[in-house]
Amino acid sequence: MLNALEVFTTVVVGLMVGVEFSVAFVINRIFDALPEDSGQLGRAHGGRMLGAVMPFWYIGSLVLVVIWSIAGRNQGGAGLTVTAGGLLLLSVIMSLLVLVPINNRGKTWTPENRPADWKEQANRWDRYHYVRVAVIVAAFTLLVAALV
Repeated sequence: MLNALEVFTTVVVGLMVGVEFSVAFVINRIFDALPEDSGQLGRAHGGRMLGAVMPFWYIGSLVLVVIWSIAGRNQGGAGLTVTAGGLLLLSVIMSLLVLVPINNRGKTWTPENRPADWKEQANRWDRYHYVRVAVIVAAFTLLVAALV
């Protein structure tokens, strides 16, 4: 049963990392290259769509890692899972304090109502998101190491 939990948790976290990595290094770059207001509209739509899903994914991933850490506390790699859980907790805190407030503003913007500094706010979100991606990649790496 523990093996199934380990594999399931690693897959769930790995998929989350893949989505967030693609947002940072693929999707937002595509949006930034679109003409006129298309990129801003794409970011707003992405903020609404992923903003509805990601809280459950982040919290769910953290809960799964906590369960794995408790269930496997006497197994090799327990320190790795605890550290991964700490990193996922950090990513949740970063999200709540920094990224979500920017996203909540950005997902309501249209070309008619966006603030003058919308590009600066989007760039700030991107910079914080890069850090968050690095944090969750590190957590995923630790989970993979604990799995093997």
